[in-house]
Amino acid sequence: MKCVTCKGRGHCGRPVCPILRRLEEISALPKVGERMEGLSPPEVFVGRHGYPLVQAGPMVPVGEARLQPALGMDIEEIIGLRSSLVRSETKIVVKEAKAPGKLLEACQQIAMSSAPVGTEVSFFKPPQGKLQFDGVLSPSGPSGVLKEMQITTNPLIPRKVDSIVEDRGAGAAVAVGELYSAGTGVEHISRLLSLGLLGKERKLVPTRWSITASDDMIGKALKESVLDKPQVNDYYLFSGEDLGNHFEILLLPRPFSFELAEIWMPKSVWAEDGFIGADGEDARAKNGYSSLAGGYYAARLAVLEHLAGIGKQAAVLAIREISEAYWAPLGVWVVREVARKAMSCVPHRFGSLPEALAEMERRIKTPAVQWEKTVKMLEKPVQRSLMEF
Repeated sequence: MKCVTCKGRGHCGRPVCPILRRLEEISALPKVGERMEGLSPPEVFVGRHGYPLVQAGPMVPVGEARLQPALGMDIEEIIGLRSSLVRSETKIVVKEAKAPGKLLEACQQIAMSSAPVGTEVSFFKPPQGKLQFDGVLSPSGPSGVLKEMQITTNPLIPRKVDSIVEDRGAGAAVAVGELYSAGTGVEHISRLLSLGLLGKERKLVPTRWSITASDDMIGKALKESVLDKPQVNDYYLFSGEDLGNHFEILLLPRPFSFELAEIWMPKSVWAEDGFIGADGEDARAKNGYSSLAGGYYAARLAVLEHLAGIGKQAAVLAIREISEAYWAPLGVWVVREVARKAMSCVPHRFGSLPEALAEMERRIKTPAVQWEKTVKMLEKPVQRSLMEF
């Protein structure tokens, strides 16, 4: 149980996480010299250790440009893609984002681009290290201390991104909302936030924080937009699965609330013995950070995107069941994309909650008696609506 909440951060007191060590042993890392060039995905990493003096730099692939990880790939293929990404690092004070030096300015140009950027980097010594796994971040390969870097192609910067970055009077939440409304992807927004390019107070934000913050800010804006919308008029059950992550998402004809239950089956990553946990919120602002970490905000975002798209509100019960097929952590993007996949499917429609729950229970491998007791939405008897008569 400790592993699923720790996710390799050392809460158990061991000097090395045995789960991460096992994953590292199966991964072959590329050999890299003191100089390399390639097309950054685009991707720039900002670390959190030592904050406010952090390690930051572009991520550059070994060899030819590689595709970004996506649903439909298998875990081995994704790890192969990510292990070829070399993380360059140099120490930067987070407040330097207000008046960036040459190196940070180049990193910001990469972050602003919507297409891969040619990048040449040199290191004080050849990058080394282990394959980095994490519960929020995507895996990455060796890392090295950055000596010099140069952009070798012109970044492709969307006009809206350029405009928002230049607007230093808009708060971060407003800037994020405008970018999202204009069609800028969540990953792109996260990069901009991480490199200190959004908001009135410009500063670097560690990548793991910016990913969750982007999901959260966009989710809050979508939530506000659906609270005055009419309720759905029946029970709708959505399903989706990929990379060992299975979602059952039920919309109920009630005022908006959201609850996510995570079922980590035995022998899934982080949960050798299994784990079940839940968290939720109602129409009010969520109190504190979710006990389910970044996955909560990623799943909530996917559901709210659907509700905003159909112009409805609903109470939402989302069940994420993680099987042993998810044997390596790939990052919180998996949660967001599998939830989106579920919400894009044609739902099953039911006239009553018992009918909908019966179907949901049938599709989930873990017996209902083990997870339903953790779901607060099911604790109280539900008053039948007029539609059920």
